[in-house]
Amino acid sequence: MRKLLFALIFAVPVLWAGAAEKPNIIFILADDLGYRELGCYGQEKIKTPRIDQLAGEGMRFTRAYSGSPVCAPSRCVLMTGMHPGKARVRNNRGGFEPEGQFPLESSDVTIAELLQAEGYTCGSFGKWGLGNIWSEGNPMDQGFDRFFGFNCQSHAHSYYPEFIWSDETKFPLANDPPVPGHSGLAEGADPLDPKSYDPFKGQDYAADHVNEQALNFIKANKEKPFFLYYPSLIPHVALHIPDENLKPYLDEKWTDPPFTRERAGYTPHFTPRAAYAAMITQLDTYVGRVLDLVEELGLAENTIVVFTSDNGTTHLGDEVDYEFFNSVGELRGLKGELYEGGIRVPQIVKWPGKVKPGSVTDFVTGFEDWMPTMLDLIGDPEKTPENIDGISIAKTLLGEDLGERDFLYREFHGYGGQQSVWLGNQWKGIRTGLIPSKRYKKATDPLDVELYDLLKDPSESKNVAADNPDIVKKIEGLMVSERVVSEDFPVKLLDDLAVKE
Repeated sequence: MRKLLFALIFAVPVLWAGAAEKPNIIFILADDLGYRELGCYGQEKIKTPRIDQLAGEGMRFTRAYSGSPVCAPSRCVLMTGMHPGKARVRNNRGGFEPEGQFPLESSDVTIAELLQAEGYTCGSFGKWGLGNIWSEGNPMDQGFDRFFGFNCQSHAHSYYPEFIWSDETKFPLANDPPVPGHSGLAEGADPLDPKSYDPFKGQDYAADHVNEQALNFIKANKEKPFFLYYPSLIPHVALHIPDENLKPYLDEKWTDPPFTRERAGYTPHFTPRAAYAAMITQLDTYVGRVLDLVEELGLAENTIVVFTSDNGTTHLGDEVDYEFFNSVGELRGLKGELYEGGIRVPQIVKWPGKVKPGSVTDFVTGFEDWMPTMLDLIGDPEKTPENIDGISIAKTLLGEDLGERDFLYREFHGYGGQQSVWLGNQWKGIRTGLIPSKRYKKATDPLDVELYDLLKDPSESKNVAADNPDIVKKIEGLMVSERVVSEDFPVKLLDDLAVKE
């Protein structure tokens, strides 16, 4: 009902003069790209010339945080402007038939719906992960006029599947047979023979089609304002990359022991380091194609381009050698953790004539900020829903001083249960072990807050809680006041505190 009322309120013709003067928005979201995996963030082995160029032409963030340390809840924060203590989706959760994840509901208002109401044509290209096409989370029911890619995260584990989705219709791919995302070497196969890995090479690379359709969307909407949401598949494993894209990194002559999937994981690869680097470089190529087309069509001056990642580098070290690539640099933690390496992400924004080229900011910002920021940048800040948690960072982008953020809140239902709060630029409190299991043991006292001074200790190596009781007390208060109990994603220890309040 809430969404129906929303639609009726805004279902009026767009009458402003020169609607095309509203800036286009291109939001590119990498999948599991680490903080230090781009050249402009210190990467030395992986080549990313186009994204590095983007950083030189825009603003680079050093303290940008994704919505969550894993895919679906991070995207939910981005789409709805609600932080993870209030958002609908708070963890990855599959098991929906015939495919898909825990969905958004019709009452959830997304940034696409808000932009659509302001005359934008909205398209999503890549991995959705917030509900299959039969659910209320269908992207076509969440503000998008065009959808192409995967609505299911598990389906997206293979880059060579049987099909992907075009709006609500299956788009067949020429993979015969399709390559699974999870499979091992054939029985008796020699792990030192490159030919043993041929079954994991397909013919029709899904990411190529996603990029092509994103470009087509830009061409089709060049005369009117558009919102292109491009949640890339890359570099999330499996390690699937066409041989022609892999070859430049084979020439690097790295020591590169095969990933044979002896225990678990995604599909094997004979040269996993080269494959991972090649995947990120392929993402860079896709980004370059988008930027070149925008320039070719004469849209660059009126187009805001955002590039970021949904969370940090995968923790699957047998497949992705994050130590070899120094993927998170000095930061602690990986995907699935609320320590910095799991949730601090690269973020770059370009808007010619508005955002200063080559600028850098350490303003603390999170995915929930993009909803109010986009509405602010297009001149409609009053359309921002009152119940969201994000703040507009438009002034930061335009070179004005916003001062320090009061706080940023995160919680995560997975990986043992975690909760964190950032105060300004300096302090960060974190709790872990809130949902113990066989894999994730309960902390001695999981409600104890670890405190880190990120200005002095970005590696989160020294817990200074005992020396700063007043800071800890303030963080503990926010850990109670900033969350709403979710029946779908309970955290009993925290829910009990909320009941007592």
